[in-house]
Amino acid sequence: MCGILPSNSSDTDLSDNGMDGKTDSVLITPVKSSKVKPEDTVPEMGDLSISDNINTSTPSKPSYGHPRSLSAAPKFSLSGSQHTDGYAEARSQVNYYLKDDIDGVQAIAEHNNQTTQQFVTKQAESIAEFIDELVQCVKLGLGKAELENELKATIAAQLKRRSPAGRYTEKTDTDMFNSAVRFLKWLCPGSDSTFSKTNEKHIYPCFVELINFVAELVVRPLLDQQPTSSDQKPKRLVRSYRKTDVKPDNAEGRRRIDMALKCDALNNNSSSDDDEYDEDSIQFSEERLKAKDGRNDERPNYSRIFAVVEVKPDISAANIEKGLAQLVEYSKGVYWNQHNRRFIWGLVSGGSNVKACILGPNFLLASQFMDVTTAAGRLELIGFLVNWSFCELPKLGYDPTIRFNRVHKCFTVDMADSNESKLTQTTYYLRKIVVFAERVFGRHTRCFVVGRQPPSLEAKSDNSGDILIKDAWPEVSGLAEDDMRDESKLLERVSDGLAGHSEFNGLYPKYISGGRMQIQNAHGDSVDDTTRTILGETVWAQLGDLPLRAHMRIAMSGVGEPLKTIQSIPELIVVIYDVMRCHMGILKHCHILHRDISEANILIRHDGTGVHGMLIDFDHAISITDDGYAKHAERTGTVPFMSVSNLENLQPKRTALDDWESIIYILCWLGTFGWNSDTRPSGSVADLNIASWDGNNVMKIANSKRDHMHSSDIFTGITKGFNPNIPYIAALKDIVEGLRAVLIDDHIDSHMTGAIIIQDRIPRDDSNDVFGGYEFKMRPDPFVERAAHWESISERLLAKLKIYAQGAKKLL
Repeated sequence: MCGILPSNSSDTDLSDNGMDGKTDSVLITPVKSSKVKPEDTVPEMGDLSISDNINTSTPSKPSYGHPRSLSAAPKFSLSGSQHTDGYAEARSQVNYYLKDDIDGVQAIAEHNNQTTQQFVTKQAESIAEFIDELVQCVKLGLGKAELENELKATIAAQLKRRSPAGRYTEKTDTDMFNSAVRFLKWLCPGSDSTFSKTNEKHIYPCFVELINFVAELVVRPLLDQQPTSSDQKPKRLVRSYRKTDVKPDNAEGRRRIDMALKCDALNNNSSSDDDEYDEDSIQFSEERLKAKDGRNDERPNYSRIFAVVEVKPDISAANIEKGLAQLVEYSKGVYWNQHNRRFIWGLVSGGSNVKACILGPNFLLASQFMDVTTAAGRLELIGFLVNWSFCELPKLGYDPTIRFNRVHKCFTVDMADSNESKLTQTTYYLRKIVVFAERVFGRHTRCFVVGRQPPSLEAKSDNSGDILIKDAWPEVSGLAEDDMRDESKLLERVSDGLAGHSEFNGLYPKYISGGRMQIQNAHGDSVDDTTRTILGETVWAQLGDLPLRAHMRIAMSGVGEPLKTIQSIPELIVVIYDVMRCHMGILKHCHILHRDISEANILIRHDGTGVHGMLIDFDHAISITDDGYAKHAERTGTVPFMSVSNLENLQPKRTALDDWESIIYILCWLGTFGWNSDTRPSGSVADLNIASWDGNNVMKIANSKRDHMHSSDIFTGITKGFNPNIPYIAALKDIVEGLRAVLIDDHIDSHMTGAIIIQDRIPRDDSNDVFGGYEFKMRPDPFVERAAHWESISERLLAKLKIYAQGAKKLL
């Protein structure tokens, strides 16, 4: 990378929208450079739901066992057109997550070492002073020739005060002049009659040149401000791609981002061929393996974008909201393609005013405006850009524990050993990316299939890996040792609790190691990698009761395939039975309730004895009391599969019956919509009754499920929508109807039957009541009544499902 601006600025394509990139200068015209020697380029680093625990996305999301090689990663797609609104979800997320005008956002990118940061601040001040001198030249009101000479003289004088160009750059004084005459239009309103600060496309090339001008000066410190230690040398250069208003190379759809930034590695920082890692290895893409020659380094690519920049013509509330929504929308592509991203930086500009933004698992923070037409605003923005070039890698939002191994030509993932200090690491070698982060906000769950040895040292037949690593950002409570909802602790309890029960082998992932990831703080100490440590105390104190999230990573053995790989309904029933007998075994022996039974959390596994199911993802699992109740009753799960009590947040708290109810909904969903392309219905499904089980109105969904589950006759309104073209679909109808009957109908106590709360009409004893002889009384909620008998009902459900599974096995 380290790609410099072309020598002939007038031929440079600064946009991808039909503009030819030819721009008038500040009263003068850019000059052709007498020579140019481009450097070698090297790769760079590179839902809003009812509750954060609810997944309102389409249920058929990627699952743990869906193997995708790195090269087979799908393109990120944004539906809709750039020229229509199309940002409803992103706008709602902005309204929900945005904390605006936060003090100290830019300081998040400051170097941990105070002495180093003081040096960096001086560098930024000297660059700002340089640009201020250029601004003052424009304000002199000189003629075209005089202004050209004044700017060139100022640039030459400044560069003489700085280190001579070394191996970092070959940019000439003329190149610096050509950059300056572009961005000065933006910084000096009214200096060029052809420039409109209310036309965002006029701003693009100015913003690009300002960012790249600052980057060039980062490696040209003043002679009296030379670095005295390695920490005082820039680790990278943050530059802007020159293509603007452009669709990234690996994106589908028509939406175009305004600008994108990249991190260019410095030649002097590159490691020798004998070193395993260098900072450049942060780029998470198979492009890392490709030759450098011929790569389009001026067109954004989601696998290499460091930050997205959105430009609007002014700072009206509507425009800034739209800019933030677009920033959110396009940052999805960065998360999808870069599996080592912890958070993302961005910039939103309204005219000459710029906001620094940071997007994390449950926050969108925006700074106060930095006005580039003022010296103070320019200094603040320049300081922010310079910080990015010097700060530690984690402060850019990257995960330093996921790296590219140059020797073995593969990515590695570090894990803390479970029985050792967290400073002791085990390195695993990446085989496949199994789960991609699909949202900007949420847990950012990613899963990798890894091996203990590099692929180059393993037999070709043993290249799939035998370990799954799950990486996520769940909500946590307090210190790690006090967090009883830590998934790694729960999975370790499951593994220990079922260790002596061989009948469950292979039906659940076995814990290897895991816990909260750690990172170094400003004092050089290892601390938990949390949203609080990312933002720092100054920013965190302004966020009120923002829930704390922690970076968790778990290594486990047992890798299956997604439910969509099943071949038939008989296989499906065998898999579901395995999952639920494992579920009940975990409940009995480990006192843990899963609470998130969904199609994404059920895998299929084949061995010498046939097909089996596997229950995964204990993100929402929780310890239960001795009477079988979960200790917390918050909503969790995937909406179409959530129980009525879960949707309505009913008391008493959750029991195993909620997960059994989810199984019925899953089977109905698969019977209607299928589980892969071969079983999808050919006609429209929008008018089917089951469509009312999805959406954002949880109470409406709960009422619909109550109605459908209340009686066997009404329930046929669901099963009649099953896809008749799926073999054995009639058997699936019988199975779901049989399970529903055990859960809803087959009870001696009438208060436990049905799904609707019945209102009884009772004769009154008062004969003096002239308005009627009846009063109305509500019966107890049958879901609440059944919860008190969860154990016996669960046993009957499992026995019923076992009979179905035995019949299904005969057909396999």
